[in-house]
Amino acid sequence: MTVFPQPARRVPRSGHMIVCGDDTLAERLSAELATVYQEQVTLVAPPTPSTGTVPRVRASALFSRMQSVIGRTDTGPDVPRVLRAAELDETVLAEAGAHGAAALALVHEDDETNIRGALAARRLNPRLRLVIRLYNRKLGQHLEELLDQAAALAVPGLDPAALDTSTTVLSDADTAAPALAATAVAGTSKVVQADGLLLRAVERTPPAEGTVADPGLCTLALLSSTTNDPAGSEGSDDSGREGPTLLPDEATVAAATGRGTVVLETIAHTGTAPPPGRLAGRGLPLATLFPARLRWSLAGLVTCVLALAVVTALSTGGHPLHAAYLTLLDLFAINDPALDESTSRQVLQLLAGLAGLLFLPVLLAAALEAFGTFRSASALRRPPRSLSGHVVLLGLGKIGTRVLARLHELGIPVVCVEEDPEARGIAVARRLRVPTVLGDVTQEGVLEAARIDRAHALLALTSNDTTNLEAALYARSVAGRLRVGLRLYDDDFATAVHRTMRAAHPQALTRSRSVSTLAAPAFAGAMMGRQILGAIPVERRVLLFAALNVAGHSQLEGLTVAESFRPGAWRVLALDTAAPDDRIPDLAAAPAHSERPTGLVWAPHPGYVLRPQDRVVLATTRQGLAELLGRQPRPRTRLSSP
Repeated sequence: MTVFPQPARRVPRSGHMIVCGDDTLAERLSAELATVYQEQVTLVAPPTPSTGTVPRVRASALFSRMQSVIGRTDTGPDVPRVLRAAELDETVLAEAGAHGAAALALVHEDDETNIRGALAARRLNPRLRLVIRLYNRKLGQHLEELLDQAAALAVPGLDPAALDTSTTVLSDADTAAPALAATAVAGTSKVVQADGLLLRAVERTPPAEGTVADPGLCTLALLSSTTNDPAGSEGSDDSGREGPTLLPDEATVAAATGRGTVVLETIAHTGTAPPPGRLAGRGLPLATLFPARLRWSLAGLVTCVLALAVVTALSTGGHPLHAAYLTLLDLFAINDPALDESTSRQVLQLLAGLAGLLFLPVLLAAALEAFGTFRSASALRRPPRSLSGHVVLLGLGKIGTRVLARLHELGIPVVCVEEDPEARGIAVARRLRVPTVLGDVTQEGVLEAARIDRAHALLALTSNDTTNLEAALYARSVAGRLRVGLRLYDDDFATAVHRTMRAAHPQALTRSRSVSTLAAPAFAGAMMGRQILGAIPVERRVLLFAALNVAGHSQLEGLTVAESFRPGAWRVLALDTAAPDDRIPDLAAAPAHSERPTGLVWAPHPGYVLRPQDRVVLATTRQGLAELLGRQPRPRTRLSSP
């Protein structure tokens, strides 16, 4: 284990944060906690295979870049302290200061490493707030219950939820999937749960020039995109370009003509889940088993048999059921010949026999069609020739699989492209009956097979930046106005991609997304405590929903709802009217199907004076939340270049 030399003041103090990880998410999370929330952070990472130690150049550069993004010049609590250890065990966690830490994040790519570290950390400090990165949702739920139960048993009388020391399991794939899916279609909604309700933030396209953006119930943000510039600041390399405006006031909204908006449109109960899509279940639709021509043939034969049964009943004067029985016997050629009966009966028997001869090939065709349908149900579907207006999704790994499920929930037609037939998302695509093309996207003809020329958008979500870029450039050469979303890791590389593609196709929309950038704010919010209800990405920035007690916050206490609103920082959305003893500690974990009346009053009167015993739900920026939590910037020396 290697520890970088640190000044004496860098010894972990009580209440600091620990981040354990082996990829970009750990670095971004550490920088997020240090720059935005001004927490003292210890980063525990494995050594590099070559030298066993890593200089602080990368962490320092990332820290400086994040400072420039949020507009700060001070260093806060300085660059995160870095520990290098090959394995994550109790000795390493103790060296990182887990005994006195406030929160610990385990964000290794390997789920087993995170679970092992969480168990060791819970033994060291039962009061430690744990944030764990796991891809398996069901395993994550069981792990949360296990670790919270272990904390309650280790400290008698400890309530993990009430004391904010409980366990939170997150998935970077689940966190980033909604934002990645939103790049493929305009007007998608982002949902945050609070007290059994769903807060739906809807992204609206820019209105026509000369018109004012509709604020809806509440305008959460003004996008940088306009009618004439659909990409906005994301599609330009101009550093001075105007970006999104978070939590604008009414005057700013009124003056923002032709700009897209993010609007709090509706607040709906989560009592009933929406019905599944037509292909969401495992069953097959009737139209697949019985094509149109086969259905028409069956309908004609059934009509013929009914007509013969009616005529037989009228000619013989017998009971209709007996006449129908005789007709069916004649139809299947198992009745005795009508040699001694009337001429009409003999003619009807011959007609029924002829209908039976026609009925046999129809039954055979139905059996063969059903056999072929059930065989193809276990195989991957091919893109239909007439398909258009769909989204081409490249890559069915962890991220691509979650994005595929998200697009399917939204009812957006998708065609997947994957090189590995054993990829994680192949089984999901087969179950959802999503058309899939197996092949290397860089090879000629693969994107054509996905009908890229008639697609609405391309989402390149493979783990290789150059593959994503090559696919995007080739797709643009085929369809110049295609909407493109790229998964890129490096910010400088993403800027270069924007510059090139915007110059070549100025009217087309190109956006790049980094999974670690999208996921880091959610993980940081979870480490700060249960007051974070959720986060929604707004272009390259993040808007948080938080629940705070008014007591102790001079920015809220004693002020009216209107006076407490600070544009660009925070805004009160709801007031919790429940008695303090009856409140749920974690609003985000409220049961979705609870029948109890909600205690939240949305859009409270602007003249209501906030009292110390009140609890409010706010929409806030990361910097605004840091100020509300009492983490104002402190004067420090400027960060020197590495």
